Amino acid sequence: MLRELMVKKKTVSFLVTTAVAGLLMSTSANACTSLRLVAGDGGVVVGRTMEFEVDMKSNVLVIPAGTEMTSSLADKSQGMKYKTKYGMIGANGFDLPIIADGINDQGLYVGTLLLPGYASYPDVDSKNASRALASEDYGAWLLANFANVEEVRANFNKAVIVSHPLKPLAGQSFPFHYVVHDSTGAAVVIEPVNKEIKIYEDPIGVLTNSPPFDWQVTNLSNYVNLNVNNVPPVDLSGLKITNYGQGSGMHGLPGDFTPPSRFVRAVVFSETAVKLPTTEKTVPQVFHIMNMFDIPVGAMREVLGKKVVHDYTNWTSVSDLKHLTWAYKTYDDQSIRSVDVRKACGAAGNEIKTIKMHSVQPIEDVSTKFN
Repeated sequence: MLRELMVKKKTVSFLVTTAVAGLLMSTSANACTSLRLVAGDGGVVVGRTMEFEVDMKSNVLVIPAGTEMTSSLADKSQGMKYKTKYGMIGANGFDLPIIADGINDQGLYVGTLLLPGYASYPDVDSKNASRALASEDYGAWLLANFANVEEVRANFNKAVIVSHPLKPLAGQSFPFHYVVHDSTGAAVVIEPVNKEIKIYEDPIGVLTNSPPFDWQVTNLSNYVNLNVNNVPPVDLSGLKITNYGQGSGMHGLPGDFTPPSRFVRAVVFSETAVKLPTTEKTVPQVFHIMNMFDIPVGAMREVLGKKVVHDYTNWTSVSDLKHLTWAYKTYDDQSIRSVDVRKACGAAGNEIKTIKMHSVQPIEDVSTKFN
């Protein structure tokens, strides 16, 4: 079974367990952001930051086509079993065999983001057990079975997303919702709310965290005044009043780290980005935009009992759905590394494999170049 091959949950430390469990019970301490750009050549590029209050110990995971997959349920029984139709790569978390963010070899992207306080799952019974997927397994199931958003729309509810208490989370389950993009530019958001799976079209290609997606879209009405153009001077009874400098049209853009504010900023930055001619040039452009959502340790804090934890950007990913590459940088290493899904699946053969994401970035001394 995949989960047995990939992880021994008891190795996660008590401190990590306590911090993560506290996070999942809070609606305030989560900060993942996802957005999309489309290049002039039609290539779709998706950016995403992964924030958490502890080091998620993420690795790059490759799951080749033809892999047997099984989802474990709360009572330790087995849920849905299936064989992957498509190969996939992406990042996992806490050494779990999950895809928190990744793409398949057909150009489908899935991002799983936290929705604490709102995500809820139906109970498992004899009628749905064979279709049951733990919330952390749903993203991989989408990547394993579907080539585009149209197929996802037609099949998203054939699986039942269920709660799966995990020891690393002190018996909590991941409260996820999911954003799905394909190489045509289509996008949907899938949310398990009120024990039902809802699907929304996502023409703006953005997702953050709580509240749910439909609320976030409604909230955009509060910011229709924002404009990329500077505000022109005004005349007040003969007194000419001018703005203080560049960016006056964006006065009022929310700058805090809450999910609604990040959602607004992600929409603004993705909608106003200059369309570059090629996908290759758009990938670094998306990395630049994602820098606007980078959170350093100390900027966000949560008190959990006697412990203070810091939500920070563990890693940032950018997915090129035209050339089928998944690129990333980490908190301690801002150099960009890229993985080609087809090359990775070919190198892995018939095995599930990982490579470490964590590294420490060296600082190059260029002093002697003045000679």
